[in-house]
Amino acid sequence: MDSILGRNRPRAARLDALFGLPNAALTLETTSGFRPVGSGAVCYRAAEGAAAAQTRADIIELLDADDDGPDLETVTDSFGFTWLITRQDDMSVLCTDLHAINTSLEEQGFGSGLLCSMVPFADAQGRHFGLVYLYKQGTFYPFAPKEPPTRDNLLELQVRDLLAGELPVEKDLTRWMALWGAPGL
Repeated sequence: MDSILGRNRPRAARLDALFGLPNAALTLETTSGFRPVGSGAVCYRAAEGAAAAQTRADIIELLDADDDGPDLETVTDSFGFTWLITRQDDMSVLCTDLHAINTSLEEQGFGSGLLCSMVPFADAQGRHFGLVYLYKQGTFYPFAPKEPPTRDNLLELQVRDLLAGELPVEKDLTRWMALWGAPGL
């Protein structure tokens, strides 16, 4: 019936793709010297109300369960999106944290507000980019900001080519959103 009426159902997120990040990080480090900076973030449009506040509290409790666990920081950007930022030097643990945040938001009914997850990388020359996971597409793309509104397109394409065999890379370049002011970049 949806196809007759011209409606599309959103694709189910493929959050398990986040677990490909440790291998991708190793590839980036060995081939181009880029290393993860030790943080990651989930971006979503925050909802108001008791359920949203309880979900945020549950996520914070889940990730800050022990004294050695990551600190979770909440930042609202200039576009009104909320970023939940986790800090973790171990890339496998960082990916698990990002997966847990996304899954918790999705299970509590806030999946439609999820935009992306991002892990920043940097090299010894001071170049940096964020590896962005598009929640609704289930794909990754690199975002390498320079001075706004410019991007390092060459670096983005080089990273895309390096990771083509490691991660599901977004082929449609029009979906490569600029995340100006994203935490960690």
